[in-house]
Amino acid sequence: MGMSKNHSQNPAADIRTKDRGFTLLEILIAISILTVGLLAVASMQISAMRANSFAGGETEGTTWTGDQLEKLLALPYDDADLDDRTDDGAAGLDDTGDDADYPPEDRGRYTVCWNVAVDAVTNNTKTISVIAIWTDHGVSKRVSIQHIKAR
Repeated sequence: MGMSKNHSQNPAADIRTKDRGFTLLEILIAISILTVGLLAVASMQISAMRANSFAGGETEGTTWTGDQLEKLLALPYDDADLDDRTDDGAAGLDDTGDDADYPPEDRGRYTVCWNVAVDAVTNNTKTISVIAIWTDHGVSKRVSIQHIKAR
C-alpha cells in the first residue's frame, strides 16, 4: 500500500505542520483590537458615571424643592410664609440668595429658597417658586418648581 502525498511517513511531522500556532504579527494585531475595544468600554463607563452623578444631583435637588413646596402648600393661604416680602411680583420668582423673598436655607450641599408672587396669574392666587441650588464639580446647578395656590 502506497502512502499518499498528504501523509508523511513520520506522524510527529504531521502534527507539527497542522498545529503551527499564531505568528507574532497576528498576536500584535489581536492585542491592538482588544485594546481599542477596552478603551471604548472604559470611555463609556466614565460617561455613564458622570451621567449618574448628574442625575443623582438633579434628583436630590428636586426632592428638596418638592419637600419645601409641600410644606408651603400645607400652610393656609394667608400665612406669613406665603407673602411676597420683596413686593417684586412675578419678576422676582427666579430670585435666589439675598434677593429671594425668603432667605436660603442650608440643606447640606443644597441651598433652598422660595419666592411668592401674589395675583400674578389671576386674582386670589399666589405663585410659589421653590429653588434648590448646589455646586457639582465646580459648576453651579439649580432646579426650581412652581405651583399656583388658590385662595
